[in-house]
Formats: sequence, structure tokens, C-alpha cells
Amino acid sequence: MSNNAVAKRYATALFELANEQNLLELIQGELREIKKSIKDNPELINLLKLPKLSSDKKKQVIKEIFQSSSPLVVNTLMLLSDRHRVDEITSVADEFIELANSNRGIAEATVYSIRPLTASESAAISSVFAQKVGRVSLNIENIIDTELLGGVKIRIGNKIFDGSLRGKLDRLERSLIS
Repeated sequence: MSNNAVAKRYATALFELANEQNLLELIQGELREIKKSIKDNPELINLLKLPKLSSDKKKQVIKEIFQSSSPLVVNTLMLLSDRHRVDEITSVADEFIELANSNRGIAEATVYSIRPLTASESAAISSVFAQKVGRVSLNIENIIDTELLGGVKIRIGNKIFDGSLRGKLDRLERSLIS
């Protein structure tokens, strides 16, 4: 079974449990934090993969590190550890976030700009571009990219909307060359 299918299976099970208990937003927030902590500390996955470390020790490590997380999340992490699938933790988190967002009509968006967006700019981008992708709103992550020169570039899933000055100059250059 492919890794994506495995992650989707675990995420779907966790999603159904969280949905039954009305904990979708809480679990989604916790999984975002777990993804960030794994990204910031990749040696955590290596620790949980050590063959010398017993299953009970691995569970103890998970309980200690993620003690502030809900039991659903901790139990899912321990299950992934038992099944030797700790490499899938971030994929499961991504799949769960996608399921939760889809359930609420939200899409994840990355907005590249030359400066931090204001709240009103984020709201305007969310309202305009959410309609373009058939969602109610966008969950925006703003990344500062000074190479854009001006404007914004928006990535929603596999779609890119490039309204940056750099993008316009590149398109103009290509049209002049051809």
C-alpha cells in the first residue's frame, strides 16, 4: 500500500473520531503544532525509529513530548509508532487538515508578498480567491519574498495565481523573445 493511502486511512479514522466528539478544530490545531515540531526537530522521528528502543519506551517518549495533546492525537501517534509508521506522522497530519478543511469549506493558501499582509488584505484575498477554488474561505499562510518586487503570488493546492511584478516582467520577457 502506498504511503499516501496509509496516511489517508489513519487520517480518515482520526477525522471520524474527532468529528463524532466535536473536536475537529482542536485536533487540527494540535496536528499543525506536531507538524511544526517535527519540522523543527527532525531527530524526533529518528528517535522513534530506533530499533534499540522498545515499543513501551517509544510510547513513553510520545506521551512525554505530546502530553498537552488530546488523547485522540496521542493514541494515534502511539498507534503509528506500534505499526512502524512514524515516518507518516506529517502525512497523516496533512491528510487530516485537508479533510477538516474540506468539511468546513476552507482551503489552505500560501500567499507570497514583499511585506506582511494586513488583516484586511488577507480577508480580501480570502474572499476573492476562495470563490475561484470553490471554497468558503482560505486559511492563509503569508510568506515574505522580496524577489517579487511588488504584488502577490498565491498558491492554493496545485493552482498558482501570479499577480506579482516579477511574474509580469517574466511573462513580458517571454512574449518579447518569442
